Amino acid sequence: MSDMVAPQATAQPQPRAGIRRRDLLLSASSFIAMGAIASPVLESTFGASSALAAPNPKPPHIVHIVSDDQGWKDVGFRGSDIMTPNIDQLARTGAELQEFYTQPFCSQTRAAMLTGRYPFRYGMQIGAIPSGAHYGVPTDEWYLPQSLREAGYMTALVGKWHVGHAKREFWPRHRGFDYFYGALVGELDYFTHSAHGIVDWYRDDRQIKEEGYVTTLLGNDAVRLIEKHDPDKPLYLYLAFTSPHTPYQAPQDYLDRYKTIADPARRAYAAMITAMDDQIGRVVAALEKRKMRDNTIILFHSDNGGTRSAKFTGESAVKGELPPNNGPYREGKGTLYEGGTRVVAVANWPGRIKAGQVNEMIHVIDLFPTLIGLAGGRFDKSKPVDGLDVWQTISAGQPSPRTEMVYNIDPSGGAIRQGDWKLVWLALLPGNVELFNLAADPSEKTNLVDANPDKVKALQGRIKDLAAQMVTPFFLTDALRSSLSRPPSTPEDFFTISD
Repeated sequence: MSDMVAPQATAQPQPRAGIRRRDLLLSASSFIAMGAIASPVLESTFGASSALAAPNPKPPHIVHIVSDDQGWKDVGFRGSDIMTPNIDQLARTGAELQEFYTQPFCSQTRAAMLTGRYPFRYGMQIGAIPSGAHYGVPTDEWYLPQSLREAGYMTALVGKWHVGHAKREFWPRHRGFDYFYGALVGELDYFTHSAHGIVDWYRDDRQIKEEGYVTTLLGNDAVRLIEKHDPDKPLYLYLAFTSPHTPYQAPQDYLDRYKTIADPARRAYAAMITAMDDQIGRVVAALEKRKMRDNTIILFHSDNGGTRSAKFTGESAVKGELPPNNGPYREGKGTLYEGGTRVVAVANWPGRIKAGQVNEMIHVIDLFPTLIGLAGGRFDKSKPVDGLDVWQTISAGQPSPRTEMVYNIDPSGGAIRQGDWKLVWLALLPGNVELFNLAADPSEKTNLVDANPDKVKALQGRIKDLAAQMVTPFFLTDALRSSLSRPPSTPEDFFTISD
């Protein structure tokens, strides 16, 4: 591991908090009505680092696997009836990251991981990028694959992008990836590879048309890439599955494995995860065949919690009980409760990562400095990062350097954790404040606001300080621009969002 100390963002203890789904949806529906919001001047409190990380004798290959909207409990090693033998094997022989956090939505998490910075710093803090949106992560943000490529890595994205698609300058090949195969937007049909009737399937910058189930195609391409790769050149493979995001679709042979599950949505959801697990097994086998496995760190995690409200399923109309299971954690995707942000996560590197559970706070932004440190890369082109180098935590279970974590900051409020305390503050009228102690109450059932006024005041003050550094959300300005420039609405244009 590198001796470099990554720039530290926030290092104060913080509380847990949550907000009611009704209040969260109220705040989301109020965004457009708020109109343009003045952008505060972005002043980072963190010092940039231009230090060169101490290089490893042989930088590791990095295989970074991300699932989409997978429930915290929806893996075999957590007692699920969903079969995930390959993920389970990575967990048994590696580190189960019990307190690994992401953002509550897909685009936010991917942006945070790629930049090492909280999304509120560059306008990505509301929702996921809609298919019709014109914005993406600003091109002056420096991405993880850009640093890794400068450190000598071959960089490849196989799978889902979803951090900007309206302009080519947002696309993967223009943001540090040597190779791209997959989808640009957030949701597509698993068999037609289309979104809104338009094929969203690319190799590099060229749209392609081919047959096959998306999950299998992504696995095939990842295996091909490994088989052709020179083992002496370090590889960064970002394998971003769309599974098990809606629509819930799977090949018949996978559906047949779950004949005992009566509910068709859960049967398909389980089949999708098992199909993904099979492809992960093929990737590991390909690494072993190429004699790359012993020098490869494999990271696996979901991009956010499993979806528990149909209002957050994306553009697919879904009715009835949703299948993702977030275990003991409250709510799911799209919320600031633990169920929306604490996700299934595993890290595995033979001989370098100790097997067992790691019960330490880690955020997806921490992967940026951690991986660049392992690669012997530089930070001099990045803006000041919020991520911390957590390699000793991941590899040896040592205490995390992270004592504070920002769940999110947007014009409606924010959520923050310091130590075991978590505060969620909905600032829009009528407003709501919740304070939890996660050590005693990980399911966020007991609001401790009344008994801890000083703690609430301190944490609200911290959120205000961070909000002063916030960039106006692109979601608001893009939606306002689009609604003002569209022709008059008609009854035929009316649509509803399923409950």
